[in-house]
Amino acid sequence: MTFASPLPVQLQIDSKSRSNEPKLLTAPITTVRLNKNRNYSGLHENKPYPNADITSLNKRGLVNRVMDGEGNIKVYATLLQACIANKALEQGKQVHAHIILTGLEQELVLRIKLVTMYAMCGSIAGARLIFEKLPFWNVFIWTAMISGYVKNELFEEAIQLYSQMQCAAIQPDNFTFSCVLKACAALSALQQGKQIHNHIIRLSGVKHDVAVENALVIMYSQCSRLDIARQVFDKISHRNVVSWNSMISGYAQNGYPEEALELFRGMQSDAVEPNWITITALLPACGYLGVVRQGKEIHGFVIKSEIEADVLVGNALIDMYAKCGNIEIACKVFDEMPVRDLVSWNTVIAGQGINGRGEEAIKYFFRMQEDETGLRPDSITFISLLSACSHAGLVEEGWLYFKSMSGDYDITPQVEHYACMVDLLGRAGRIEEAYKFIQEMPLEPSSSVWGSLLSACRLHCNIDLAECVAERLFEMEPQNAGNYILLSNIYAAAGSWEDVAKVRKIMKEQGIKKRPGCSWIEVNNRVYAFVAGDQSAPQLEEIYAMLESLDAQMKAAGYVPATDFVLHNVEDDEKEAFLCGHSEKLAIAFGLINTHARTPLRITKNIRVCGDCHNAIKVISKILEREIIVRDTNRFHHVRDGNCSCGDYW
Repeated sequence: MTFASPLPVQLQIDSKSRSNEPKLLTAPITTVRLNKNRNYSGLHENKPYPNADITSLNKRGLVNRVMDGEGNIKVYATLLQACIANKALEQGKQVHAHIILTGLEQELVLRIKLVTMYAMCGSIAGARLIFEKLPFWNVFIWTAMISGYVKNELFEEAIQLYSQMQCAAIQPDNFTFSCVLKACAALSALQQGKQIHNHIIRLSGVKHDVAVENALVIMYSQCSRLDIARQVFDKISHRNVVSWNSMISGYAQNGYPEEALELFRGMQSDAVEPNWITITALLPACGYLGVVRQGKEIHGFVIKSEIEADVLVGNALIDMYAKCGNIEIACKVFDEMPVRDLVSWNTVIAGQGINGRGEEAIKYFFRMQEDETGLRPDSITFISLLSACSHAGLVEEGWLYFKSMSGDYDITPQVEHYACMVDLLGRAGRIEEAYKFIQEMPLEPSSSVWGSLLSACRLHCNIDLAECVAERLFEMEPQNAGNYILLSNIYAAAGSWEDVAKVRKIMKEQGIKKRPGCSWIEVNNRVYAFVAGDQSAPQLEEIYAMLESLDAQMKAAGYVPATDFVLHNVEDDEKEAFLCGHSEKLAIAFGLINTHARTPLRITKNIRVCGDCHNAIKVISKILEREIIVRDTNRFHHVRDGNCSCGDYW
């Protein structure tokens, strides 16, 4: 999308505004009693009430004065502001009718208020009609209309109107820029955002306005240009809490949790007080990395600083603790919340699922429906529930809840629910049943549905079906490396090295690169990352010395390396060396070196943990009496005394 050329201003309405199309003068105006001899301009209130509601204004006599024909500009502006604050469209129409009858409709202040009132109350068509009838437009009326489009999520129209404003040679102000940058952010319209940034730079007095700079940070973050967002952020001379929140959220939402946490430390050093928005941006970053200590510190900060622990903060805490493997604390936070919404219940059910507690997830599902709030499950609830059944191997229960969606809850299953069912059946080894289920779907199977079946083929070594499924996925997602890697792994596990070579050749020819396995561990309040075969890791010599010592102890305890998980056609001793260098083993060795005996180790991995590493972790936990918690892309593995919470079912 580019800026529109200078065309006549035209009314643009979408489905959101059609229900409020311009019936501007439907208010009962016959009750108005006007005294034509009265001098209305001389009447005014000594005190404005910009935040008052309609009822309080009526108690103060303003509404009665209007009905008696005593309205003036200030009274009408105050009433319109109350209508805006309360989104009271019908009352706003009545005020508009009285303004017309008193002959004040041409007053610019009131026209701006009317445009704002109609837009904020959802009647964008009404706002645009008033806008078009103006004899002239200044920056305030243009900005009011642009802001109205943004508030009604008509972002393209907002950007087009800004373009027309430029063509009309009207200089934008700070509020104009903030509004139109919100539209660019919502559409991820980088090119338009850059053009507006250039406009800002060219206008003196605007480029250093913190609200505009914050809007630029948000826009560039939404466009995934964190490099430019950070440049803008670093140049803000007087950063406020919104500045810090914008940059922290940008990092967190774009998959840079470490940078988000590091920036939070900078925010504290700058003595800027975080608020609930800061907290809800940071906690997902802690959950992503599995850094429970930092998550607990933020939780403690919430308690000490008395940040309003509303439902949003509570939900973020539940999610963080669940994703860090502390499901007990997540449940405690949930139970202590004074108010819970549907997201609260969905989050705790999903948390039970990824921690392998399918039966507990089911208990919370029924507990939700027995709660006095009367909440009913929604589509997201069933995704969480079916996923929990899948992780716990509860096939029959999963079938029951899937069928109950339409039968008992009037919820039509969507493609995500079908993907959960395919995953449920596939994990249980019922691959042919899963394939038949896909073929009988009333919806077009998505890549996630076929991807779940391909993963099942990997688990149960079904090469023939894997090839069929992979072909479909290659057509749907030709650049998704994960599908090629899965098929290559299936061939490698079967010893079909020629087919492995063919898949790798296709990847090379198409420029498809494999994402390296990476594991994170938090030690002494710092996060360390390791990749497979890492030669640049800290304490490298100590790590490999520890792994060598562990290898001897594990073999003495009966551990046999599962070399079939090595996806290279090499000798067995080389395969063992490959296994030794897996990222989760490097992270565990580093943790063992740098923590006290019996300290739990928490590892987060960006891909599925391999079968050999899973076996090795169980043995390490037993011989060293350590609890080791590993979260991969599928679930949590809570390993204690040689046993894993997954029951070797993952």
